[in-house]
Amino acid sequence: MNSKIALITGATSGIGKACATLFAQQGYKLILLARRSELLEKLSSHLEDKYAVEVQALVLDVRENAALTKGLEALPEAWKKVDVLINNAGLSQGLDPIDQGNTDDWDKMIDTNVKGLLYMSRIVSNWMITAGKGHIINIGSIAGKEVYPNGNVYCATKHAVDALNKGMRIDLLPHGIKVTAINPGMVETEFSLVRFKGDEERARNVYKGLEPLVAQDIADAIWFAVSRPPHVNINDMLIMPTAQATGTIIKKN
Repeated sequence: MNSKIALITGATSGIGKACATLFAQQGYKLILLARRSELLEKLSSHLEDKYAVEVQALVLDVRENAALTKGLEALPEAWKKVDVLINNAGLSQGLDPIDQGNTDDWDKMIDTNVKGLLYMSRIVSNWMITAGKGHIINIGSIAGKEVYPNGNVYCATKHAVDALNKGMRIDLLPHGIKVTAINPGMVETEFSLVRFKGDEERARNVYKGLEPLVAQDIADAIWFAVSRPPHVNINDMLIMPTAQATGTIIKKN
């Protein structure tokens, strides 16, 4: 069995859940972090039973720095030897022009997508420096490479992730820690349902008429990056459905 440890944020759905399953299949011990306690408990039990891996389940919100720090630092020392951190927790709220934007939505996106990623990386990168090894995977987006109408603040947060990924790569280079950005295009997960605040019909219409990526596609790409030999670092990967050329140019049936 693999004795390595992966820490995954936003672990109970979408890309995070797919990563948790794939890394469990590979024998990794898992630290799964999410806000929804029932889903987290169910996923953890399933992975423990099916793949015979050890799981630490932490009900935490990446936006809450004090609680996050307390919860992570309370882990047993052996569990702080994290080999892979997947900064997956992220969201979009609303799709409004800048003059009509909801400031609560702005705060939630900035606090989760940027500050939450920073809080996690600050803690775990120090563990990795102590261990002399590690790999940080930052989940970005095509929205971090382009800007599209009404995507203003969400695009800004993902541009920040792109910049932070580059900054981490430089800052952590002396310590031998790998850093990778995985930037998906359209992936059919809870993303649009969250963006449109539970409007299922509007969420479904986003993917209607094309075959989008699925969470497993992104988990596979993450595993590819993580499984490279020690001398290889994938700095940046942009992954699109065949039917999507850019953030806004899409071929629908």
